[in-house]
Amino acid sequence: MKVVTAGEMKEIDRKAMKDFCIPGLVLMENAGMAVARKVEEMLKGIANPRVVVVSGKGNNGGDGCVAARQLKKSGIETTVLLLGRKRDVKGDARVNLSIVSKLLPVVEVSSQELKKLKAELESCDLVVDAIVGTGANDRMKGLVASAITAVGECNKPVVCIDIPSGLDAGNGLPLGVCVRGTETVTLGLPKAGLLLYPGACFAGKLTVADIGLPDKLLEDKNLSLHLLQNKEIASILPQRPPDAHKGSMGRVLVLAGSCGYTGAAVLTSMGALRSGCGLVTLGVPRSLNTIFEIKLTEVITKPLLETEAGTLGLEAEGEIIDMVKQADALAVGPGLARHPETQALVRKLMMTVEKPMVIDADALNILEGDISLLGRRQAPTVITPHPGEMSRLLGIPASKVQAKRVSLSRETAVKQGIVVVLKGARTVIAGSDGNVFINPTGNSGMASAGMGDVLTGIIASLVSQGIECLEAAKAGVFLHGLAGDIAADVKGKEAMIAGDLLDSLSEVFLKIGTG
Repeated sequence: MKVVTAGEMKEIDRKAMKDFCIPGLVLMENAGMAVARKVEEMLKGIANPRVVVVSGKGNNGGDGCVAARQLKKSGIETTVLLLGRKRDVKGDARVNLSIVSKLLPVVEVSSQELKKLKAELESCDLVVDAIVGTGANDRMKGLVASAITAVGECNKPVVCIDIPSGLDAGNGLPLGVCVRGTETVTLGLPKAGLLLYPGACFAGKLTVADIGLPDKLLEDKNLSLHLLQNKEIASILPQRPPDAHKGSMGRVLVLAGSCGYTGAAVLTSMGALRSGCGLVTLGVPRSLNTIFEIKLTEVITKPLLETEAGTLGLEAEGEIIDMVKQADALAVGPGLARHPETQALVRKLMMTVEKPMVIDADALNILEGDISLLGRRQAPTVITPHPGEMSRLLGIPASKVQAKRVSLSRETAVKQGIVVVLKGARTVIAGSDGNVFINPTGNSGMASAGMGDVLTGIIASLVSQGIECLEAAKAGVFLHGLAGDIAADVKGKEAMIAGDLLDSLSEVFLKIGTG
């Protein structure tokens, strides 16, 4: 599903009216009806419910007036609180305000009449937020800010129209004060700010309403932001032929682990095996091989020359190159440590290995200040940084990374010609073609050590099975999050560990429709 910015949605609306001759009043009517249906659904079981629509003077308020009229038609007592004067409302919103004013109470509210607004909010069962829409891009102030605060303090369920008032539609950051919705009915397409955090927290449960916009506009190839969905992921995953054997289902070489960090290598290797590839070989420091022989029954372990610190040594390069010849994809980095000799080894491998590579953790940290090395690789590359690692790669604060997750991921992927998987709540996957995908699966129980190691293994496994890197990253992230959701249902978020995801992957593949 496409995802839009406020500017892109405005352009879609403009084209719908200009090129397809759909009147703005029709779009507003459809929007208001969709909101009214959601409100009615939420009020089921409540005797004699009362709704207050808090309306601004723009088109968002016009949508609210339509919703109020539809609710009145359904027998639900409804009042519109207009923030301002009726005479100041223009365009299509004015038409719908004029209609609803003849059917039910419309109360004008000024900055001096906030007690009136608060009293109305206290006496209702549900609030419809129709204050400001996606066009807001500056800090909320004056009467609007006061109304948003009052809605937040009334402790009633809130249905937001299109976007919570006071939320930036592009990055999901509050513009000062912001309505915290119970549910948001967004119109036509989801806005990026509703999906990215913290915006997703303010949106509550999200419903995408069809308001009659032409499919041609909603599926425009120039819209480069997308929301991953189950159906798309199922179409990416390969079907296993009936005559498959271990050599035909993909071979992954994992280079991971060091003294004190054996778990990372185990999780990466098992993540790969649990995701469908036929063979996984794990290259490890020689002194640690016995540990891996005991911990990993189904993985081939290969003891390699090491440094005095128990990390992979530069002298292991020749043997690794020989192992690469038998591999379809590499997973490099989890638990490698940052020994200078190990760093030199990884840098050389990045430049000489012409196989797809998934790069994570310490293999990313060695690129601090020299991300251009990724762009010089001669083979497909996926990087899977968390915000701290992305911060070091780009030389900017992690807070800036979080504030610009989509744009920075896209810029990095395009500039370096790679796939970027920026991990975190609502992981972002960016391709070198400029397309960016937001992942809806996963939960806060996954804020635990080792989760990223499992993801690295999953993506490498899918790449080894012949899936192009961007598609493998999309599928891997979605499946990883879904495994976390299944594990949370069984274990609870507090008790979840990374190994629980390995146990959940079998159910994930059954659930996704390819088991």
